[in-house]
Amino acid sequence: MLPSIRAHDQYQSFVLEQLRTHYSGGILMLVAKDWTFIEKFWLLDLSRTASLLNSQYATRGIQATDPADLLRAYLLMVQVGQTSITAWVDELRRVPLYAIISGFKPGHTPGVGTFYNLFARFWPLTSSHISGQIKPKRNKKPVKGKKGEKAPTTTPKKVERLVNRLLVRRPAPRALPTDILMSLFREQFVEVSAKLGLIGDVSALSVAGDGTPIRTAAFPRSKRICSCRVQGIQDCTCNRLYSQPDCNIGWDSHRNCHYFGYHLYMFTASDSHADLPLYPRLGPASRHDSVSLVVGIKEFEQYYPDWHWKRVLLDAAHDAMPFYRYFESKGTIPFIDLNKRQTGNKKYKDNISVSSSGVPICQKGLAMKDNGYDRSRGRRKYRCPLMQKGVCTCDAPCSNSPYGRCVYTYTKDNPRLFPPVARDSDMWKDVYKRRTSVERSNKREKVDYRLEAASHRSTKMWITRIFGIMMCQHLDAWHHEIDIDLKSTLLVA
Repeated sequence: MLPSIRAHDQYQSFVLEQLRTHYSGGILMLVAKDWTFIEKFWLLDLSRTASLLNSQYATRGIQATDPADLLRAYLLMVQVGQTSITAWVDELRRVPLYAIISGFKPGHTPGVGTFYNLFARFWPLTSSHISGQIKPKRNKKPVKGKKGEKAPTTTPKKVERLVNRLLVRRPAPRALPTDILMSLFREQFVEVSAKLGLIGDVSALSVAGDGTPIRTAAFPRSKRICSCRVQGIQDCTCNRLYSQPDCNIGWDSHRNCHYFGYHLYMFTASDSHADLPLYPRLGPASRHDSVSLVVGIKEFEQYYPDWHWKRVLLDAAHDAMPFYRYFESKGTIPFIDLNKRQTGNKKYKDNISVSSSGVPICQKGLAMKDNGYDRSRGRRKYRCPLMQKGVCTCDAPCSNSPYGRCVYTYTKDNPRLFPPVARDSDMWKDVYKRRTSVERSNKREKVDYRLEAASHRSTKMWITRIFGIMMCQHLDAWHHEIDIDLKSTLLVA
């Protein structure tokens, strides 16, 4: 049966009443860390949760537990650092404060099955995995990357084909496994952060993207479903039953080793000084960052149709010409670091050559001076590097003009080498330094919130945990931004 809905001010009144009942007599005490939890969840309004999950409940039967309380309890579990639902249920029964903050009376807390029923309502698929569990035996490991570098893509032209598909036709919205969780995350967390000014201007958004490995097990877990072993065939190639079918083996450039698990690609608001996440894309470990970006762009536009990207900040793993063409067509300025796969100068036009970073080289082998970008014509002007106070000091000038030799580079000729913002400019350096916001966000998820510490075996639970951690990141930012002191006022009779 549909749950009863409690307004946020009713939740606050409940917390106030219960804290005064159980913690004002001197038997139970609150420490500084407890007040941090109380203040954070005092700010968190989850009253829309039941409405967003309305279609997931039956209209008859026993009245369900308010999903807002269950979600609040799960987020508190993430904040506390607990990774086991079973152990967390025991803590809710043992620690009255955790029950009160969650919205339950001490002694009347939910069981393990109630939480897993909530997770099932978050997941619209009938299976806990995205792909089928019966698959061919996995034999080959992916190509290793160089030390400190990500593994190269093994499918040439794949990114170009995917980007061309986005450019030729606008993909129709389709149902995704993350639809329900994303609606909860967007409406009750991201939009609140946007109103508080913690994300930046959503009509001219700066987005940073990067991938990170998620290790889930030491090796692939599979079970034989054939009778080859009975027939004496030990090393057969028959299909097997995998407990984690959405995972495979990838290359971890940080640890410099192979791993089994997922590849998490995260989009963050780079203008956010709290490094707030906007959307996660979970894929198999072998997936390259560039492929995750193409798929992630398509889904990001589906979830945030009214938001516009003004700038996109990416590392050298995304340095591919199709991305520059795509962002140019969308009016987005790309800030993408150059891949060092090509070094040295190459011919541009006439007798002019350009460096590997797109700067014209004069006949004496000197880099020419940047003289500004004309946006109306889409070109950048370079002047003779030996011009000083309007006088050419070159002993062999390549132009008879007293103004000196000028060279124009056009973005349309090569948007990779000639972007609207020059890579050696102060503006580039000032904007691009915010690209690390996505790395700091990933660090918070993996280190501070111990993302990989969970022992889940299904994509449903891993995605639920990722969204729970992202929700906590926004909650932490609110607590830091909003000045609140409940300790001196909350327990006053």
